[in-house]
Amino acid sequence: MIKRYLERYVLGDLKGKMVFISGPRQVGKTTFASQIGDEFFKDKYEYLNWDNRKDRRAILGGTFSADKALFIFDEIHKYKNWKSYLKGEYDKYRDKFKILVTGSARLDIYRKGGDSLLGRYRSYRLHPLSFSELLGKQAAAAPFKKLIFSEDTKEHRELLSKLAKFGGFPEIFTKQNERTLRRWHNERTERIIKEDIREIENLRDISALQVLVELLPQKVGSLFSLNSLREDLSVTHKTISLWVDILERFYYHFRIYPFQNSVIKSLRKEPKLYLWDWSEVEDESIRLENMVALHLLKFCHFLTDAEGYKSQLYYLRDKEQREVDFLVTVGNKIWFCVEVKASYKEIPSSLRYFASKLNIPFVYEVVGENGVDFLKDNIRVISVSKFLSALA
Repeated sequence: MIKRYLERYVLGDLKGKMVFISGPRQVGKTTFASQIGDEFFKDKYEYLNWDNRKDRRAILGGTFSADKALFIFDEIHKYKNWKSYLKGEYDKYRDKFKILVTGSARLDIYRKGGDSLLGRYRSYRLHPLSFSELLGKQAAAAPFKKLIFSEDTKEHRELLSKLAKFGGFPEIFTKQNERTLRRWHNERTERIIKEDIREIENLRDISALQVLVELLPQKVGSLFSLNSLREDLSVTHKTISLWVDILERFYYHFRIYPFQNSVIKSLRKEPKLYLWDWSEVEDESIRLENMVALHLLKFCHFLTDAEGYKSQLYYLRDKEQREVDFLVTVGNKIWFCVEVKASYKEIPSSLRYFASKLNIPFVYEVVGENGVDFLKDNIRVISVSKFLSALA
């Protein structure tokens, strides 16, 4: 079993609060929670799934085994009054057992509205497997310090090649079968739309939403325009905006926005779009950019959820259309920026420009070639297999 990167943080928070774990469908939330139960609570934990009739009766009846030290509630967010229920049970039994709550993106959606649980829980966003996680390496979270890289070995490159091809969702990565991957793509999309979204959102035209899902992988890495999608699907701006927001809330894709700063003026505020499953992207260079994007987002979420820093992921673009792929900030202060290229030819002028204009402490050009690591004009050009080893 792969040791997940949030384990020690979740265990630490369980000592004093409930812990919520949300994230994409099939990212391994239930498996992770069960691993914690098996390893640290042995036979002293109980798993309760709202979809199971017997478990549901136990939940609603408020009857819990007296000898258990941990209760894992899975899919309880399907219960209309789940927040009030958890608040009541936590307040009643906080000195007798721990509570770990897992669920799909819907748990994250509902957590944001009227928070009666304030002060009683910690929340984490569980990401797909990343390169450093597969290496068994814990990120050294030290904002504004140099990133710490592992050695770039042949084994590391082979591992990264598999991760780039099959994505980071545990089930499909461990199988590493192309036929299974194709079928999994189809099944995952169907389940997100027909099971997750249909249960929560009141949408009339599910078939049009499916068409949108087919179009989004083609938009990865470029400026994302709702107007162009609206025209493709012949719907109103309000409708396409709603559909895109829904898919984002259910962890199909994510958007990053241009960094706003008085030093640089950006006339365009459109986001860039990336998928949570980069293996759906066919073009290899764009897939590489998507993989780096998700690794950086995971790093930012880790710094925020686990370490308490307010970290954000942006991209850079100004009115002259100079652009850099990614910028990481902590407390709205710039830490480092990243430009991703399939191979090294020269350092892009836009990277030089923003590095100087914004006085960025650490600047990286990350390339898909192996064995690259050198410094030029205070910009570090580095292989993707080495760069990703420094992130969560």
